[in-house]
Amino acid sequence: MKLSIIIPCYNEKKTIQSILETVRKVPYKPKEIIVVDDFSKDGTRDLLKGKVGKLADKIVYHEYNQGKGAALRTGFQAATGDIVIVQDADLEYDPFEIPGVIDPIVKNKADVVFGSRFMGGRPHRVVYYWHSLGNLFLTTLSNMFTNINLTDMETCYKAFRSEVIKSIDIEEKRFGFEPEITAKISKIKDIRIYEVGISYYGRTYAEGKKIGWRDGFRALWCILKYNLFR
Repeated sequence: MKLSIIIPCYNEKKTIQSILETVRKVPYKPKEIIVVDDFSKDGTRDLLKGKVGKLADKIVYHEYNQGKGAALRTGFQAATGDIVIVQDADLEYDPFEIPGVIDPIVKNKADVVFGSRFMGGRPHRVVYYWHSLGNLFLTTLSNMFTNINLTDMETCYKAFRSEVIKSIDIEEKRFGFEPEITAKISKIKDIRIYEVGISYYGRTYAEGKKIGWRDGFRALWCILKYNLFR
């Protein structure tokens, strides 16, 4: 089964080369690496148009900044693999764990897999308490509406059978993608959803972390919007 790895990217000059070099070494074939640059302004785009870009199989450039959800929508449309997974352009998630995340799909046990930072015995960097509490709250609220028992709804690592993700109309342009896609997946009849424990090497804001409290409120609204009104 061919794997498409979608890397949404915005102002990741410090990490884009490292993440692409690492993703290329992931022990899975065949695979394609798709980068969607969401109008970076820090020099990331210049790197991608040079030697660094040769590490990717496809690069799509947005003409203006639209947000992570919009970048993922673009990436999903460009994907040609049987399995599609999201990989952030920073170094918070270890690409060498991708084969383990997609394994339930490869074995035909799952249609969607969430990589959970909060299950299993893998390394987990200790950073922001209120972020973890907010994530627990949002995941719990989402579970109450979807009636699925996820431990980490806000995770980056989400893997899908290609036909599943391509059948979903993604509306959210920013980080509201996470609760939106969770709500819409939960409504698909006979969908098989799994979780796999993963590591987490979180960044601080000084190191480039972007998500903030406004995104938390947006996620709360999206949980209500896509579970109650759609």
